[in-house]
Amino acid sequence: MILQDLKIPGSASSVLIIDLEAIKSNFTYLQKKVSKVEVGVSIKSDAYGLGAKAVGKLLSAAGCKTFFVSTISEGMDLREILPSSRIIVLNGPDRDSSKMFVENSLTPVLNSLNQIDIWHKETQQNPNNLSYLHVDTGMTRLGLNDKEINKLFSKDDLLNDLKIEVLMSHLACAEEANSQKNEEQLEKLIVIKEKLSPLIGSVRTSLANSAGIFLGSDFHLDLVRAGAFIYGLNKKDSGQDSSKPVIRVFAKIIQVQEVDSPSTVGYGATHEISRLTRIATVATGYADGYIRSSGQTYKKENKNTAKVYFGNMSAPIIGRVSMDLLTIDVSDLPDHLVQPGGYAELIGNNYTVDDLAEVSGTIGYEILVRLGRRHHRVFVGGDGI
Repeated sequence: MILQDLKIPGSASSVLIIDLEAIKSNFTYLQKKVSKVEVGVSIKSDAYGLGAKAVGKLLSAAGCKTFFVSTISEGMDLREILPSSRIIVLNGPDRDSSKMFVENSLTPVLNSLNQIDIWHKETQQNPNNLSYLHVDTGMTRLGLNDKEINKLFSKDDLLNDLKIEVLMSHLACAEEANSQKNEEQLEKLIVIKEKLSPLIGSVRTSLANSAGIFLGSDFHLDLVRAGAFIYGLNKKDSGQDSSKPVIRVFAKIIQVQEVDSPSTVGYGATHEISRLTRIATVATGYADGYIRSSGQTYKKENKNTAKVYFGNMSAPIIGRVSMDLLTIDVSDLPDHLVQPGGYAELIGNNYTVDDLAEVSGTIGYEILVRLGRRHHRVFVGGDGI
């Protein structure tokens, strides 16, 4: 697929292509991987920046029944287009929002005694509302800790009216397949489930995120919560199955110039020209999610910078990443590949989200959710074109 086929408007200085068919394929792959276990999908942070409504519609049609969001506002937005799906709000209720869960048929995750108390009061008036109970098995972020779990037995009335559907926890080291902590957390969740069974009865359990799925079937339990794999993130050397890449990002070439020594490039003069150099300036920057650390942040910094592709040939970023612009050394590329008005490929099959994340000292998740609103977005496959 080439950009000319997509009817990109002339006003677009950068283009984000989102492959809905790849997202669907990644989902169905996981369904087969876990067999009869349910695959729920994390669609928080606007589906990792790719558009929760488009992704939600797509995956609902593909058979996904359960979606996870972080906040109630995300849940309310999603409910508008998914009237019959189960929408789980990970951050849970507070006193200001508990009624909104009921009004929008949203399922809260109860992360603390305080949230249990709030939801217990709400269920006195609305007794048919389901909830998830989150216990902390080692992440130390959200979830009931050991002391709070023990307190439940002296306040068993709190859980009597709560229809707990799923007991869940979250893995801290799922991407580290050999970490002993994974087994420890699984064992702890099983023990907690047995301990709480007199209070909550027989419920489903959930522990694995995308990386956790590939730790083995013991971690699948009754429900897995897929995120990164769905959106095409593949950490190198993880030993996990690879998902299909989902996005491509292109930026328009604004200017091409030749510069000779002695000259410097960008803010802070962090790149010194040492030879006759051809430089392309393209229309994207950290305002568009292209992380500043992917360039030369400091003077005389000896590091690999991110690569940009022109056709099938790559060239390195030089100088700092600006708010709106990148500068690229295209000296070794043929002239016809680098012309003002043409496009450079920033992320794609040649150079993935995870490749960019690695050289930037971050993770693919951060790259995705930082992609700004200025990109002209095109959905292809699925309900796209």
